[in-house]
Amino acid sequence: TMALSSRLMMAGSRIPSISLFTSAIRTFTTKAPSKLIIPSSRKFASGSSHGGHGSMPDKVYPVSSFSTEGILGTLFGLGKTTTTLPADYKVDPALLMQPATKVTTLKNGMRVASETSKVGTATVGVWIDAGTRYESPEINGAAHFLEHLIFKGTNKRTQRQIEQEVENIGAHLNAYTSREQTVYFARSLKEDVPQVTELLADILKNSKIAPDAIDRERDVILREMQEVDKIPEEVLFDYLHSSAYQGTPLGKTILGPKENILSLKREQLKAYVDEHYKPHRMVLVGAGDIEHAQLVKLAEEHFGSIPACASGRTAMDYCAETPAFLTGSEVRIDDDYMNEAHIALAYETCGWSHADAPVFMVMQAMLGVWDRAQGTGDVTSNGLAAGLAKTSDAVKHMAFNTSYTDTGLFGVYVVGRGDDLDDIGEEVLYNTTTMCFKVNESALHNAKNMLKTTMVAQLDGTSATAEDIGRQLLVYGRRIPLAEMFARIDSVDANAIKRVANKYFYDRELGVASMGPVDSFPDYNWLRRRTYRLLY
Repeated sequence: TMALSSRLMMAGSRIPSISLFTSAIRTFTTKAPSKLIIPSSRKFASGSSHGGHGSMPDKVYPVSSFSTEGILGTLFGLGKTTTTLPADYKVDPALLMQPATKVTTLKNGMRVASETSKVGTATVGVWIDAGTRYESPEINGAAHFLEHLIFKGTNKRTQRQIEQEVENIGAHLNAYTSREQTVYFARSLKEDVPQVTELLADILKNSKIAPDAIDRERDVILREMQEVDKIPEEVLFDYLHSSAYQGTPLGKTILGPKENILSLKREQLKAYVDEHYKPHRMVLVGAGDIEHAQLVKLAEEHFGSIPACASGRTAMDYCAETPAFLTGSEVRIDDDYMNEAHIALAYETCGWSHADAPVFMVMQAMLGVWDRAQGTGDVTSNGLAAGLAKTSDAVKHMAFNTSYTDTGLFGVYVVGRGDDLDDIGEEVLYNTTTMCFKVNESALHNAKNMLKTTMVAQLDGTSATAEDIGRQLLVYGRRIPLAEMFARIDSVDANAIKRVANKYFYDRELGVASMGPVDSFPDYNWLRRRTYRLLY
C-alpha cells in the first residue's frame, strides 16, 4: 500500500511531545557500559547561550564515580543554579547500551545523522529549521502550503509518477509543518533506502511549484482549515498563541489566514524556499536498517550539490532579530452553542536549550492529565487532578509544556461545563502557585518515573526515532542519550521546582484563551491576582 499525505502538527496548538534539553555531550559508548565518553567535537549554533565554537579532547568518566559536582555539574553544563545529583548516583548500565547516533557534516553544511537497528525497514527524512515563525505576515501559511505542493511534481517526475513510484515499493511518504520546523520523510524496506533518499532530494531540490498546482491546492487547504476548525483544542491553542504572542512571529497560525491561502503566488513560495531551505539548516536523518556510511554516501550524491549559504544565517539569527515574548492578555470566544467550555492558561517559560527546561518537563508530569470519565482523581498524588475531581464543573485537564527557540508556554488546558467555572481557574492557579512554596515529594517521585516511561515509549519504531533525532539535531545540535535524559530528570528535586516556579509563575503575566459557554469564567484581572499569595 501507499500513503502519500500531509498531516498538520501544530506545535503549540496541541499537547506537545515531551520537550528535551541541551548540553555538550553527544553520545555514550555502547562497548564499555561502565564508562561515559564525551566526543571531542561539540558545536553550537551561532548566538547560542552555550558560548562559541570550539573543541575539546575526548574524556572518559566512570559512571560509578560521579561526585556531587558530577554528572550534571561537570559534564552537562546546566549552570550553577542547577541541582546536582547525589554523590552516590549511578547510571543504569542498560541505558548505556542505546545505539549511538552518528553525525557527519557535508561540505555545504548539511548534517547527516543516523541510528542503526537491524529491523528490516528504515525511515529517511529531511528536517528543516524553517516553519511558520519565519514567514512575514503577507505570506503567512507559505511553509504549510509548500508541504502540500512539494509532492505535486518535479522537473524529473510528474505527480502521478511520484505516487506510482512510492506505491510500487510499498513505501510511506509524508510531511508536516510546525511553527519552527518543516519535515519531509519516507519509510521503506531497507533495500529501497537509496531510492527514497533520491526521491526526497528530487522533491526538495527540483519541485516545480507550478501555478496550476497552487490553484488546485488552495481548495484542499481551505477544506483542511474547515476540518481543523471543528477541533476545539486546535482552535483554542491557536487563539492562545495569537493573544499571548501578539505582535511577534509566534502569534501567526500554521495554515495562515484565508486571504493568504487564496492569494499566495509562485514567486512568494519560491522566495521562501530560496531563503530558508539552506543546507546548514537541514538534517538528513536515517533510522533503522541503514548504515551511516551508506547514508553519508547517498547524501553526498543527492544533496551535496546544494550550494552552501553565503550568509550563514541560522534560525537563531532570525529569532534574535524578531524575538517572541508573552504579553499578558486574554482572548475569549463566547459561544453558548458549544456544550463545553475550553480553557487554556499559560505562563511564559524558557527556550529549548535553557538550563531550566528539564525542570519544566518534570513539572508538566506533576500536573499531568486527568479525565473524569476514566477515574475519580481521589486516589492520585496529583494535586491538580484531585482538586479538579472535587470541582463538579471540571471534565478533564492536560498540562502542556511547549518549547521554542527563545521562549515557551507552560500551562494547563481544561474542559468544563456549568456555571461555576471560576472554581476551575482557582484550582489551576492554586496548584501552579503552590509549587513556589511546597512540593509533594511523592508526587515528584511519581512524575519522574512517568516522564522516563514516556520518553522510552516515544522511541518505539524507526519513524519515532528519526523524529527524535531530527528534532534534537535542529534544536540542540546533537542527539541526547537516554542516560543523560534520565540523569537530568533525577537531578530535579523539590528545591529546583520551587526555584523555577518562583522565577516563572509567581506574580507573572498570563496568556489566557477560552471558548464556549464561558460567561462564568473570571476575567484576566481575577486570574492575574491569583498568580501570587501572601499565605500558603
